[in-house]
Amino acid sequence: MNLKSLKMNQTQLILLTVIFISIFDNYTFFENVLKVYPLELNNIGFLISLFFLLIAFNTLLFTLFSSKYTTKPILITVLLVSSLTNYFMNTYHIVIDDDMIRNVVQTNFNESFDLLTLKQIIYFILLGVIPSYVVFKANIAYGSFKQELLRKIKYILISLLTVIALVLIFSKHYTSFFREHKPLRYNVNPTYWIYSIGNYINKTFNSGQVIIKPIGVDAKVIEKDDDGNDHHTELVIMVVGEAARADHFSLNGYEKKTNPLLENKDIINFSEFYSCGTSTAYSVPCMFSIFDRDDYSYKKGISTQNVLDVLTHTKDIEVLWRDNNSDSKGVALRVPFEDYRTSKTNTICEDNGECRDEGMLVGLDEYIKKNKGKDILIVLHQMGNHGPAYYKRYPKEFEKFTPVCETNQLEQCTQEEISNAYDNALLYTDYFLTKTINFLKKYDKTHETALIYMSDHGESLGENGVYLHGLPYFMAPDSQTNIGAFMWFGEEMKKDIDMKKLHKNKEQKYSQDNLFHTLLGLFEVETKVYDKSKDIIYAD
Repeated sequence: MNLKSLKMNQTQLILLTVIFISIFDNYTFFENVLKVYPLELNNIGFLISLFFLLIAFNTLLFTLFSSKYTTKPILITVLLVSSLTNYFMNTYHIVIDDDMIRNVVQTNFNESFDLLTLKQIIYFILLGVIPSYVVFKANIAYGSFKQELLRKIKYILISLLTVIALVLIFSKHYTSFFREHKPLRYNVNPTYWIYSIGNYINKTFNSGQVIIKPIGVDAKVIEKDDDGNDHHTELVIMVVGEAARADHFSLNGYEKKTNPLLENKDIINFSEFYSCGTSTAYSVPCMFSIFDRDDYSYKKGISTQNVLDVLTHTKDIEVLWRDNNSDSKGVALRVPFEDYRTSKTNTICEDNGECRDEGMLVGLDEYIKKNKGKDILIVLHQMGNHGPAYYKRYPKEFEKFTPVCETNQLEQCTQEEISNAYDNALLYTDYFLTKTINFLKKYDKTHETALIYMSDHGESLGENGVYLHGLPYFMAPDSQTNIGAFMWFGEEMKKDIDMKKLHKNKEQKYSQDNLFHTLLGLFEVETKVYDKSKDIIYAD
C-alpha cells in the first residue's frame, strides 16, 4: 500500500495515533481498572467512556503542540517510548514515575543489556517502529495558516467538551476513580510517563545552580576512655547491598538456608529494617543523608552534604567508596571513589564480564597500611541481587537451589525458578559478607573493627504479578521495603558497646534514617548534627 496516496490533515493523523495507543498500549491500565470496576452492567458505560476519555484527552494534548514541524516528531517519539513503557508495565507491573525515570537515566549499559529481551524487541517493532514508519510516511495535507488554526481550535474544543461531558455523565464513577483509586492513573500510557518526565526535569534541571550546603563542619573525633587513654583506631566496612529483601534471609526465619555462614557469626541481625525508597537512585543517597524519608527529596539530597562529608570534616577519618554496582548515586562525589565493575580494577571477573563483589576486598590491606593511625570507613556497594538476571549474580558453585530461572524474561519462569535464582544470589552474598568479616578479624588486635550491612531496597519476585522494584513507596509491598540488615563488631569495638541492649533491641523497627547518626556515633564524632536518639548503637 502506498502511504503517500493516503492524504489526511494533521489532526486526523493525531486521532488515528491516539486510537492506536489507547487500544494497544494501555493493556495494564485497563487490566487494573477492571479489578476495581468489574465488567458488570452498572460499570459498562463508565468503562466505555474511559476509553473515549483517553482518546479525547490525548487528542487534546497532542493537538495543542501540533504544527507542520512538530506533529510527526512528537507522534513518533510517543509511539516508540510508549511501546517500551507498555512492555515494562505489562511484564514487570512497574510504575513509570519520576524515580523510575531517574533510574533509567542512571542505568549503565550492562544493566540495560540485562533487561533486553526478545519480547521487548517485538513490542518495540510492532507497537513502536511499524506505526512510527506509518506516521513518518503519512501524507499530511496542510491548509493555510487560518485554516489550520481554525481546525486546531475546533478539535481542541471538541476534545475538551468530550472530556467534560463524559466526566459529568459518569460523575459518580469518576469521583471514585480520581479520589479513591489514584494508583490506576499511574498506568495510563502515554500520559503518565510524559508527566513523570516533566516531573523529573523539574526536580533535576530546574533548580538553578546547585550550591552544596555544608553540614557538620564542627565535627571532631573524641576517642578517649574514662581513664584518658587513646582507643585503637577504627576500621569500619559499610556494605550497601542490592535488592536484598528481609523475608528471604534465613536469619529471619526463611525456610531455605540463604545465610548458612552468617548464622555462625556473632552478628546483630535486624529483622524489621526498612528502606528509604524502592530504587537504588533514591534509597542510596537518602540513606546517607541527614534527612528522614519523609523529609528527603532529590533536590535536598544533591544540595546538602551527607554523612561521608561530615566524617571527612573531622580530618581524622579516611573514607573510601568501592563500587561494583552502577555508581554511588552522587553520595561519593567528594570522597575517593573506585569503580569495580571492570576487570581493570576488579581481579575477580568472569568471561561474561560479570565482576564479583568479593573482588572489592582485594587491595584493601594496602589501603589500610597506607592510612595507618587514622580511622577508616570503607563503603562497598554490591552488585548483590540485581535483577532480573539473578542467575548471573553468583558463581556456578553457589547454585544450591534448583531449578533456576536462567533468563531475564522472568514471566517465562515459574515462581520457584525465580526464587531459586534469587536465593542463590543471596547465598553468594552470605559468602561475600562472611569473607568481609573474616577480613576485618585480621585487624581485631590493632583496630576497633565493625561491619554494617544494609540493602538499598527489596525486590518483588512475581507475587501478585509484580517483579523487580521501584513502585511508589505508599503502594509498594513489604518485599520492596523490608530489607536485609545486620551489624558485626570486633572484640575491641565490643568493649565500647552495650551488646546486651543491642541484642535486646534488634527486633525493633529501624530504617535507613538511622544510618547517618549511627555512623557518627560509631566513629565517636561530636557534632551538632548528631542525634543520639536516632543512633541504633548508642541511643538511650
